[in-house]
Amino acid sequence: MTYSFNLNNTYAADGAYAALKKMGALSSPPVILCIGSDLSVGDSLGPLVGTMLKNNFFNKNIFIYGTLSKPVTAREVGYMHAFLAAAHPQKTVLVIDAAVGTADDVGLIKISDGGLRPGSGADKVLSPIGDISIMGVVAEKSPFNYALFSATRLNMVYRMAKIICEGVGDYLSDILSNGITEVFI
Repeated sequence: MTYSFNLNNTYAADGAYAALKKMGALSSPPVILCIGSDLSVGDSLGPLVGTMLKNNFFNKNIFIYGTLSKPVTAREVGYMHAFLAAAHPQKTVLVIDAAVGTADDVGLIKISDGGLRPGSGADKVLSPIGDISIMGVVAEKSPFNYALFSATRLNMVYRMAKIICEGVGDYLSDILSNGITEVFI
């Protein structure tokens, strides 16, 4: 199942929270993997969300990988499979990444109950990663995706990041407030 929310919808963050709650039904926080690069505005959605979440959940025993200071790009996804399996076995992985789509999809935040294939907008063939995914469609798919990612408006990416951070943050707060006392390695 996939849920979509337009970044101009006042209730997009509430919708993201509700979608995650419906899909996840978790008793412990998921591991969060934010994919992207700080070298391109359009590809910075994941690291922006990762940084915002780390700032909001500092010292809360939530594992967040991929920030502006330590990005996880599509190139590292192959390594992340093995790392996540070893470091966080049996944990749900929530993956967040920027995406390209049709002109009508630009500005949509899509939440799916399955993994995603990072780099597919740039015609990279990588294996899927994650159990739940959040994609922000930041540009229209074209043969010039790299140029479009660089020409993407920072305001749109930042607004998407804030919405995603609020929805995911509410979801994490909900899990934490239910008395989860899991010990992390």
